[in-house]
Amino acid sequence: MPRRIVIAEDVQAARGELRVPAGSIITDRARELSVELGVSIVYEDSPAANPRESAPTRGTIALGSDHAGYDLKEYLKQFLTDSGYTVQDLGTKSRDPVDYPDFARAVAEAVAGGKAWRGIAVDGAGIGSAMAANKVAGARAALCYDRATARNSREHNDANVLALGARLIPAELAREVTAVWLETQFAGGRHQNRIDKITAIERCSGNAGGTPAPQATPAPQARESDSTTDAKLREQLIEAVAREILCRLGDQESCALRGLEIDDTVCPGCDGRCAESCPAKSRRVLAAGAARLGASLGATQIPADIARFIDHTLLKPEATESDVRRLCAEAREYGFASVCVNPTWISLCAAELKGTPVKVCTVAGFPLGATTSSVKLFETEQALKLGALEIDMVINVGALKSGYYERVEQEIRALAAACHQGGAILKVILECALLSDQEKVVASRLSKSAGADFVKTSTGFGPGGATAHDVEIMRLVVGPDMGVKAAGGIRNYEDLQKMLAAGATRIGASASVKIMREAAGQVSGAGSGPVSGEAPGSVKDASDASTVRY
Repeated sequence: MPRRIVIAEDVQAARGELRVPAGSIITDRARELSVELGVSIVYEDSPAANPRESAPTRGTIALGSDHAGYDLKEYLKQFLTDSGYTVQDLGTKSRDPVDYPDFARAVAEAVAGGKAWRGIAVDGAGIGSAMAANKVAGARAALCYDRATARNSREHNDANVLALGARLIPAELAREVTAVWLETQFAGGRHQNRIDKITAIERCSGNAGGTPAPQATPAPQARESDSTTDAKLREQLIEAVAREILCRLGDQESCALRGLEIDDTVCPGCDGRCAESCPAKSRRVLAAGAARLGASLGATQIPADIARFIDHTLLKPEATESDVRRLCAEAREYGFASVCVNPTWISLCAAELKGTPVKVCTVAGFPLGATTSSVKLFETEQALKLGALEIDMVINVGALKSGYYERVEQEIRALAAACHQGGAILKVILECALLSDQEKVVASRLSKSAGADFVKTSTGFGPGGATAHDVEIMRLVVGPDMGVKAAGGIRNYEDLQKMLAAGATRIGASASVKIMREAAGQVSGAGSGPVSGEAPGSVKDASDASTVRY
């Protein structure tokens, strides 16, 4: 018998509760809308014999964390209280160093013993808390890092303990994961049989009788907290990498730091300790050549060996449907690598380019990067569902300049995970014109550490575009295995060649048609600056350049 598919319209038509047959397929949008509208989705044939679902303790959440998860625990405690849940705060009570197993165990035992409806355990990565909680009979702990894993852990696995990694996901995303996890019901049906097998494993292992009561957590030692130590080590490494990179670029005042013994981090593939500046060697190793170029509407007469490297871009706000269809037609005709459009046109481009090798690229947090992490993640997830295979996100420049490196890295990591799960790649736009050289080093390093696929110089909407100096810094930081895209302020073929020589592997430009004609030998590169009276990167007409620097 076919399973019912529950869509958003079903939720909108419900009044407080939507009853559906067990095993029904509920779309992501339907689930999200049910949370927004306060509609409970109830499976009609779900097993009634789950005592914790109807016990008086329903709505009570056992919440615990170690020192690394303390701030996120406090944040979630307020969120849960505001949402109408009763919270049992099982500690820790400060940022002083403690051991996560003590608190994960306390949370798991509160749930398994019926003292709490659900439990949430938080530490730095969430992995250890999940391991510890799952040693308690009756606890089914799941480490979740996005809405999809939260839904799956409840719907398929009846997870009753949520493990979160405070250092892996932003607080806003953790809040969303928690909300989805609490609202999602267990599907029952064939999944119940699998939960029964998990219970049988517990019994066979001799763990069904529970575990001894946890010992009191010893008072923390009067020592510097692990989180503080980690932060200091992190800052030292970032400073060390920045000094080494600037040293390679000829900043002799930064060369006092020697003997770091972190060559694989600073300069992948290096065969020595690099005690001296070595810009010539660095440039030979890192000059990678072009992998993508930028072009926009009206691109013609492009050499075949160049066309396959082009990102065909149209990000102007006034672009019409006919403009976008023309963009796709040109991409098909000339064999461009991708089209890059605003999110509203993703579906159209995906349909127009179906069956071709041309990819669809879009933007998130564009062009300022100052929106919340959860909004950027939602943009990314929606774009992937609509057919995008490349995402260009804008970094939170203000957070970076404020020194909130962990927040910046967590945001990038969350979007990178979503992209990779959806088979897409992530490019991180740094807006280099707003950053010091050291901040460019830090931003590039954080992007690489977080798992991004590219770093990119600029949006084209900022105060300045790409420079060869910026590209050199970025390439030296990320090494040869990560992409670097130069965008903005590239107005002729000579500019393009400088970026490639510096190590760029993609190029975005406003005067892309002019550049391609120069590459084809149609016009001279001399005197190819902006037209008198025009701002750099602006256009005179669509046949000569794109309307947006990118």
